[in-house]
Amino acid sequence: MPVFDDKQEELEHYETMMGVPRGRLAVTMDMITDAMALVGQHGVYCQSQRWPGKPVMDIQLIMKSLTGAKELIQSVMEELKRISDSNLPKN
Repeated sequence: MPVFDDKQEELEHYETMMGVPRGRLAVTMDMITDAMALVGQHGVYCQSQRWPGKPVMDIQLIMKSLTGAKELIQSVMEELKRISDSNLPKN
C-alpha cells in the first residue's frame, strides 16, 4: 500500500507514541488537515459569483466533508484513549 510507504516515518513515530490504531488515525488527521489547507487555498481563488467572499459551492461541500471526517476521527481517537485508560491497572 503506497500510503504506508509514503508516510512510513510519520506512522512509525505516531504508532510508537500512541499505539497502532491511534497512531494511524493521527497520521490520517494530518493528511486531512493538509487537504483542508490545500482546498482552502483553492477556495481563495474560486469565489462564488452568487455570494462574493465565499468559495464556490463544491469547495464549501468538500470542506464540510473534510471537517466532518476530521471530527469523526477525533471522536474515535478520544474513545480509544478512554478505553485504553480504563484498562490501566489502578494503584
